Amino acid sequence: MELHLLELMREYGYGILFIWSILEGESGLVMAGLFSHTGDMNLFMAIAFAGVGAFVGDQLYFYIGRYKKEFVKRKFSSHHRKIALAKALLNKYGWYIIFAQRYIYGMRTIIPLSIGLTGYSAKKFAIINFCSALCWSALIITPVWYFGEPILKMLSVLRAHWYYALPIIFLVIASLYLFIRNRTTPKE
Repeated sequence: MELHLLELMREYGYGILFIWSILEGESGLVMAGLFSHTGDMNLFMAIAFAGVGAFVGDQLYFYIGRYKKEFVKRKFSSHHRKIALAKALLNKYGWYIIFAQRYIYGMRTIIPLSIGLTGYSAKKFAIINFCSALCWSALIITPVWYFGEPILKMLSVLRAHWYYALPIIFLVIASLYLFIRNRTTPKE
């Protein structure tokens, strides 16, 4: 199974990376960085395909917001606070928020949808979004490519001694849970 998956990635890696970047992104970019390090992908092609995929995904969300307002209001009614926050961020920070939206946890799809709901220029959004998508893909793929050897060694050790990772994973998840709970619990 693992060998079959690796062969698929080697054969269709750019297409998979493109689609993955439309839908989600970061884990696919890490894989692209590792494949670029091993020579199975070209670094610049991986950055380009991932960047264009992220661009296409955000453009889709923008145009859904622009032309399917009733659908967005109905389907994203539980996210009305995030949509209001995204509009407020756009009003306060302007184009900077479009550039930075990929790095704001929980807002990655809401911001393009929300901007689509406004009268913001589609051309201006596309230009900023394209530059942001390429920077985002380069900022993730390039360090993974550069530090590929230590990452691959660490993955090899984790694969051989997977049981050591379980307590670490548990501690990370518990820490994140406690941190988020502490930040979201109202103080008296």
